[in-house]
Amino acid sequence: MINEYIRQYGKRLYGLCMVLCKNKYDADDLYQDTWLKVVKYINQYDNSHEFEPWLTKICVNTYKNTWRRISRSPIFNSFNSSEEKDAIINNIADIQKNDYSDLHSAIDNLPDKFRLAVILFYFEDMDISKVAKVMSIPQGTVKSRLSKARKILREELKDETDLRF
Repeated sequence: MINEYIRQYGKRLYGLCMVLCKNKYDADDLYQDTWLKVVKYINQYDNSHEFEPWLTKICVNTYKNTWRRISRSPIFNSFNSSEEKDAIINNIADIQKNDYSDLHSAIDNLPDKFRLAVILFYFEDMDISKVAKVMSIPQGTVKSRLSKARKILREELKDETDLRF
């Protein structure tokens, strides 16, 4: 049941996490924390209501709670002014920007059947069934090709420390 929700709402939820957090690492944490709370509280979900608003509320509340906890931190509040804090935070955000050219090159070097599956699934935000229809192959084959592509990419990019699939 949860896997179906993740398949259906995962990409939108991750987009929301990226908008809220402004960086991949915090967004990844928020995304994972949100799904953990969904699993924990799924028995409290009322099936007569739509799932997505409930999921979004969990995400936003998790974000707010995390932000509140961080903002109360003595390190976070040691700045002389909000301008100083903003300057430091913006500087950190600039440092954390990633160059994904190695990843894109590695994807371009994949055999076509793997490359197409990766592009459709990860870059065009198609789900497994849509990729299967576009490629005219079974869904299981799409999953297999994505798994094999991730394995190839991990091997090719083994020295990259921040690559997660």
